[in-house]
Amino acid sequence: MGTVATTDDKTTAEKTVTEKKPMTDEKPQNKPQRARVDDRFKIFCGTANEALCEDVCTFLGLTRGQALVTRFKDGEAYVQIQENVRGADVFAMQPTCRPVDMNLMELLLMIDALKRASARRITAVIPYYGYARQDRKDKPRVPITSKLVADLLTTAGADRALVVDLHAPQLQGFFNIPVDHLFASPVLVDYFKKLNLPNLTVVSPDAGGVERARFFAKKVDAALAIVDKRRVEMNVAEVMHVIGYVDGRNCLIIDDLIDTAGTLVKVAQALIENGATSVYACCSHAVLSGAAVENLANSPIVEVVVTDTIPLSEAAKQVSKIKVRSIAGLIGRAIQSIHEETSVSKLFI
Repeated sequence: MGTVATTDDKTTAEKTVTEKKPMTDEKPQNKPQRARVDDRFKIFCGTANEALCEDVCTFLGLTRGQALVTRFKDGEAYVQIQENVRGADVFAMQPTCRPVDMNLMELLLMIDALKRASARRITAVIPYYGYARQDRKDKPRVPITSKLVADLLTTAGADRALVVDLHAPQLQGFFNIPVDHLFASPVLVDYFKKLNLPNLTVVSPDAGGVERARFFAKKVDAALAIVDKRRVEMNVAEVMHVIGYVDGRNCLIIDDLIDTAGTLVKVAQALIENGATSVYACCSHAVLSGAAVENLANSPIVEVVVTDTIPLSEAAKQVSKIKVRSIAGLIGRAIQSIHEETSVSKLFI
């Protein structure tokens, strides 16, 4: 039936504290909390991003919950919670990144298993919420998949959700349970403040991201520019105009995710053609599908800064211009606030 994909013990937990994770450039924000003994507070995860879950547990001073997540020979997922969770406040962490459907099913099965094991409250921690781009009927006879996935999570037994940088903030309204929506911007803002780039202009790659870019520009005290683009088909966009002054300035493109990187590279080229001195880019979710890694490696972009909501592929790790910043501390503080019933709004800078 396969091997154990998600297990933990004391040796593994101690190893996590002492070893650096190769996929990130920094340790989780702030100092880890002291080790705690709380049988009513548990964190489990699927196989999508175990490294991030380990970092969150290290930050909180917890040992990751023991669970068996494996598959039958035909690919059918199997989940077994291997410790008592009766009456516990439980957090099930799993980004729905590639392979999207398989990781989503793991999360649903884990939530259902926790519900049937009598957990008091189950919070689905979803660092990357897949299907977020299918949030409306933009063509005849298409589903609103974002709403469907939200309903599946609720039906499975989730009592609340914790998500990071939804593709559109209004997706919170698709859930019939409380949603805590975190932003990775504190981590990214901190990185670019330390770079101290002169004559900086923050660039939104499309009209839909203007609010995000304006917020970021205010935090780093920079100017704002917008790129007018037209999406001609799925994953293909055409840059039309650059709105704003970028001549002789360092530009920072900010987006919520990078998929094939085709649009990002075209925006960077348009900025260079309009006189930009250099181009940087950052995003919360490094989806990086298709030829994305190659596109970024061959682009005029100096650095692409991403977070670890999605683990990087081996090919992406080999590209020196792709930098990873950890959001384990941010997620850890949110989980702690939810467990202690204190305000999470202080994290929404």
